[in-house]
Amino acid sequence: MHLLELDDVCKQYGETGDPASVRVLDRISLTLDAGESLAVVGPSGCGKSTLLNLVGALDIPTSGAVRFDSRDLGAMDENARADLRARAIGFVFQQHLLLPQCTVLENVLVPTLPLRRSAAERREDAARARALLERVGLSARLDHRPGRLSGGESQRAAVVRALINRPRLLLADEPTGSLDEKSANALGVLLVALNRDEGVALLVVTHSRELAGRLAAVARLEHGRLARE
Repeated sequence: MHLLELDDVCKQYGETGDPASVRVLDRISLTLDAGESLAVVGPSGCGKSTLLNLVGALDIPTSGAVRFDSRDLGAMDENARADLRARAIGFVFQQHLLLPQCTVLENVLVPTLPLRRSAAERREDAARARALLERVGLSARLDHRPGRLSGGESQRAAVVRALINRPRLLLADEPTGSLDEKSANALGVLLVALNRDEGVALLVVTHSRELAGRLAAVARLEHGRLARE
């Protein structure tokens, strides 16, 4: 049983038959298992972010099925999809999106707030956050606000935030796109290490061939179609 399965997925904006309608994704099928990693590359505007939105239960396909752990995301209501996102899927974006008024530690713990957690579980969350932040070299930045961090540090904090709820799938949308070369390389190494050590499946969309080359497999999205390279 695959963790993630896309079966003949299409995504179209606009009504069928309308000359202004656009089919962004066309009959896409792929699978991803626990602990696997896949990079999706392709030109700007080819639908990479749309693909991540479908996989991350932020949108539903026009046709076909997106299944997570055998559950059809399109058949779930919004509350069920929101709960799945909170508990099983982590997101990393090109911009770190850290809350400027919160410390690094507080930012990492934000995804735990909607969950009904006991006091003991809250303490475990905080301990995990500190351990992960130490793992990514931010143990001296716990009480710093994002304005005092470099771009690379902010993005590492965002990765830890995405992992705090122990997701089974980590989605990254151009995670190195706003970083300098040194920080981008360091983040690529980190993502691969966390994929291995945390056992989390990793799906990255990127323009960076260097980042894509670090992952176990690469697929190209172009003209709405996805093919493994």
